[in-house]
Amino acid sequence: MRKLFFSSHLVLGMLVIIGLAACTSQVADNLMKPIAGFSEEVNSQLEKFLIETKDEPGRKIAVFDGDGTVLGQTPHYLADEAMYHYAMEHPEKNPEILQEMIKQSNVSIPYVQNRVKYISGISLQEYRDMGEKIFNEFYSDKIYEPMRELILTLKQNGFEIWIITASPEGMYQQFLSKALDIPITNIVGIKSVIKDGMVTDEIIIPIPQDHGKKWAIESFVQDVPLLVAGNSRGDKEMIEFSRGLKIIVNPDEHIAADQTESISDYAKMNDWLIVKINDVPAENFPSISSTVFGVALNKTNAVKQ
Repeated sequence: MRKLFFSSHLVLGMLVIIGLAACTSQVADNLMKPIAGFSEEVNSQLEKFLIETKDEPGRKIAVFDGDGTVLGQTPHYLADEAMYHYAMEHPEKNPEILQEMIKQSNVSIPYVQNRVKYISGISLQEYRDMGEKIFNEFYSDKIYEPMRELILTLKQNGFEIWIITASPEGMYQQFLSKALDIPITNIVGIKSVIKDGMVTDEIIIPIPQDHGKKWAIESFVQDVPLLVAGNSRGDKEMIEFSRGLKIIVNPDEHIAADQTESISDYAKMNDWLIVKINDVPAENFPSISSTVFGVALNKTNAVKQ
């Protein structure tokens, strides 16, 4: 009788363990399916993150950079191609600002502000339509599908999705909100005061570049995110602001003149999740930015499929 008693309890215990394992597996399956284009290691880390944050109290926030993180940026940023297309069609528009920009680095803070100052005087809706037009013509296939799928998965798990970009807010809001199915007001970029529906040259701070991206999260999102993803040195402070997962896409291995290590090495040393996504120029891309205005080409990231 005693032997039978212990045997029945042993069987019951084993059934409980098997049941718990099955429940855990079912929870994981419900939270996330593996994302095509991500490595097994990346998918495993994402699944672990979703399990750990499943019952997180309060706001669940995920923040992404724009160019190079959710949207391809080769051979040029959409912001530059759209602006320089507009400049070709409107040679009378603020030529002094345009000439100033040609001499500046297109990742410098003065340049990203000048993008908005140059275009001031048109309506916000015109600005949004300008960005969407160039997106539809040249960039609609450059949304990174693994990142779009990640954003969808995060939304299904109760996350707010925000884009923090150093590109013009008005130009990016409309097409990104549609492409990623997120609220248009959750896309924060370089912004200026809008008066009577018109874009002005009165820049609103903080400027979301470098440290300013972290300050933009504090100012406009107003909470600490659980996940932050970026792709460059300009996203470093924002990524480090995450209290959970830190992701970097196609990190550059080049060591800048004012740095002692590449952002790729920094990411590895700090256990950031590194994601590789293919980003190569399309054939017959117009490249107005470089062929007419001399803007440097962005680095190509060819990833074996």
